[in-house]
Amino acid sequence: MVTSKFLSPKNDVAFRKIFGSEKHKDILIHFINDVLNLKASDKVEKVTFLSTIQDPDIAYKKESIVDVLCTDQYGKQIIVEMQVSPQQGFEKRAQYYASKAYSRQLNSGQELGGRYQDLKAVIFIAITDYIIFPDKKDYLSNHVILDSKTYARDLKDFSFTFIELPKFNINSIEGLSSIIEKWCYFFKHAPSTSEEDLKKLIGSDLVIQRAYEALNRFNWSEKELFTYEQEIKRIMDNQAVEDYMKQKARQQGRQEGRQEGIRIGEEKGKLEGKLEGKLEGKLEIAKTMLSKGYSIEDIMLITGLHYSDIQSII
Repeated sequence: MVTSKFLSPKNDVAFRKIFGSEKHKDILIHFINDVLNLKASDKVEKVTFLSTIQDPDIAYKKESIVDVLCTDQYGKQIIVEMQVSPQQGFEKRAQYYASKAYSRQLNSGQELGGRYQDLKAVIFIAITDYIIFPDKKDYLSNHVILDSKTYARDLKDFSFTFIELPKFNINSIEGLSSIIEKWCYFFKHAPSTSEEDLKKLIGSDLVIQRAYEALNRFNWSEKELFTYEQEIKRIMDNQAVEDYMKQKARQQGRQEGRQEGIRIGEEKGKLEGKLEGKLEGKLEIAKTMLSKGYSIEDIMLITGLHYSDIQSII
């Protein structure tokens, strides 16, 4: 088996190495500007990394840690998150991450001083390896807070951008027409990109080349590669546990279904037995009444039998 030269940027270890390290700040800045289509004075020129732990009290939980958290030259906070495993309610987690980053800007002293005017905007960017919004066709979606009547954006401090990789269906380099498409291709196909394809892909976008160089396994130390492989193992182990639990749940469901079927069958049998016994008893009464000279109409009235039931014993 041929080992790919380039590692997967979807791996958390690789993702943080490329987009969350001082060494590759230029890649992160380029990526943010490309994804958000920032121009002129809105462009990010520099970033400062912040702690990715959102809540120190529950830092052991994945939910409290983001992949990349930084501020730009204006103090705006930018979260960049890679999400590979499908997770229900991830869009709510995104809002939680953003709100935590927003509220953390004020310490208790500032809150008492009422300095809410100092709060800076929070931008959340997520790349997901599964579909979050099934009703949306486009792989790239931007979400902001708008006035429901005028559509004015009066509340400007939150924005969310999602890239849903399964919706990106350009699988050939010749079909790429924008820098954002090159980034999506990078995330989806980096491990299978050949040197020849890479030359075509790079073109004049040297930062893409830098991103691929950061993924080149020959530029990684043994310790880094071990950590990368451990992350793959962790994901596979989690998937194996999840698959086992699903299989166990299906087996339990089938067993419970069989037991329920047996129970219903037994109850039905008992009911049918009771009804059959009740019918036989009524027929015996009808026979006795016939021998005493009662009319069929009287027997039907007293026993509740049908005319055909009585006819069967005459």
